[in-house]
Amino acid sequence: MASRFIIAVLGLFFAFPSVNLHAGSIPSVRVPKLGSAAAVVKDQRTGEFLLSKQAETAMPIASITKLMTAMVVLDAKLDMDAPITIREEDKDMLRNSSSHLPVGTRLTRHEALLIALMASENRAAHALGRTYPGGIRAAVHAMNEKAKLLGLSETRFDDPTGLSDGNVSSAHDLSRLVEAACHYPLICNFTTTAEVTLELGHKRLHFHNTNALVRNPRWQIGLSKTGYIEEGGRCLVMQTLLAQRPILIVLLNSTGKNTRLADANRIKTWMEASFAPQHRAKSQ
Repeated sequence: MASRFIIAVLGLFFAFPSVNLHAGSIPSVRVPKLGSAAAVVKDQRTGEFLLSKQAETAMPIASITKLMTAMVVLDAKLDMDAPITIREEDKDMLRNSSSHLPVGTRLTRHEALLIALMASENRAAHALGRTYPGGIRAAVHAMNEKAKLLGLSETRFDDPTGLSDGNVSSAHDLSRLVEAACHYPLICNFTTTAEVTLELGHKRLHFHNTNALVRNPRWQIGLSKTGYIEEGGRCLVMQTLLAQRPILIVLLNSTGKNTRLADANRIKTWMEASFAPQHRAKSQ
């Protein structure tokens, strides 16, 4: 009877992904139960991982890919005022996703980067890759070389949009990618822009940020990017300030439509409960 009980307990233990908490540096506060399949919470100042869940597992990252696309475009020092025309080849033939940019739309590289990052416009991201010196293949090569340079051992890129499930990374790797992206002021600015209206030809097109948290006054967000494809679920990465600490959050493969946002809010509540008392004690 006792042996069957032990086996049952072990079965329950191994049935759920592990959540690791480095409790030596934070008070004993209950770890939030996250709905995302993989996650990390990293103190950007100390480099310490405060929470991790399936952090080394590579999985599809969807439009989080666009952060790397933006970095290599900016690294190439391309003319941001140069015009780009959306072509037939920029259409999503893999998933037939919708777009606000009809074929023939003319916009600047600056505008394409803005809506690729803020509104996750796939045609804009593909056009950025297509107009990279050497074309899409060269852009993807640069993205993979940049990943190697950053030491992202679980990260591979297959296209500049994230529509391919061949774009994979781990939560641990993405925390490093986000930290690298934080060094690009334009990426920080564009990914946290709440909304924008662009005059494109004879049309005025309005775009919203895909992360609703950037419009929430309770959050101080320095960088943000969402992603979604069926194989990778809903994803979210952010740089933010929680309990007076610069924090990197990575949430991957959330199944419900609002799970990633709920997880982010759970992490915020947990961080404030864990660290705020310490800050108050130090100030007294």
